[in-house]
Amino acid sequence: MTLPAALLLLGAVVAIAAPRLLARVDWTDREPVIALWAWQCVVAAVLLCCALSMTLSAAAAWHEVGGPVFATAPRAVVEAYAPGSAGGAAAATATALACGGLWTAATWAREVLGARARRRLRRAELRDLAPLLPGEVPGPERLVVVESERADVSWLPGAPPQLVVTTAALRRLEGPRLDAVLAHEHGHARARHDWLLHCSAALAEGFPQVPVFAAFRDEMHRLVELAADDVASRRFGRLTTARALVELNRDRGVFGPCPSTGAQVPQRVRRLLTAQDRLSSGRRLRLTAAASLIPVVPVLVALVPGLRALSG
Repeated sequence: MTLPAALLLLGAVVAIAAPRLLARVDWTDREPVIALWAWQCVVAAVLLCCALSMTLSAAAAWHEVGGPVFATAPRAVVEAYAPGSAGGAAAATATALACGGLWTAATWAREVLGARARRRLRRAELRDLAPLLPGEVPGPERLVVVESERADVSWLPGAPPQLVVTTAALRRLEGPRLDAVLAHEHGHARARHDWLLHCSAALAEGFPQVPVFAAFRDEMHRLVELAADDVASRRFGRLTTARALVELNRDRGVFGPCPSTGAQVPQRVRRLLTAQDRLSSGRRLRLTAAASLIPVVPVLVALVPGLRALSG
């Protein structure tokens, strides 16, 4: 089996096995930040497998690519990878993977540009609803209060970022519960969860036939909320945070036997009220290290022929 094919097979194995393994472990809800990192490492490993396979296939098919790739490599290493010796199969593989890479870049750009357009539209609406006062200079985190009968608190990324609170939310939430909801939104902002959601959405929309990308998008939406809940609960307590979630969503039809929208909210409330202790610091460190090693595996596989040539 050629090395590019082996890398593609490794990527397929990771894409199939890793999501099933993460679905079976019992610590993802207890440590959502580590679970977010693990998912990112899994997707990075899959993309790395494709990128390395494309590079090696292109180097094997065309000397114009193989020359720069192996420009500083010893002769033994160059012979181990044998650039320029493959035929149409390598060229076809490299072309297909390059097209996939261009499509990935295009879907990511479309997602980011679309999000920016939506934010500009939202900022224009907020300027009409809550214009700056004479002499007011927006700070790094401007709080915007909007008149509305719908209780809502949201974070609007951008420059400068804005925290938007409706008057209904101010009436419904008071004291520590309001502070807990604001801390939740600040947790999203500090961790830049919007970028995780954009990247996962771009991959899932660009490659709808690839289950790992759809699972990545769904888990990002779930885990970022759990991580932000933990930020709030560590400051204001789990009971206060759970009560704030209930009050904020009580008229949205998310509770009851047939929740209409926001079905994750009851699960988040239940998690806060029946929370287990966090994992030990040692186990958290081991899980983080193990997840970090996942993208290293494709790199090591790609280096095997070169290392064998140098050691021989």
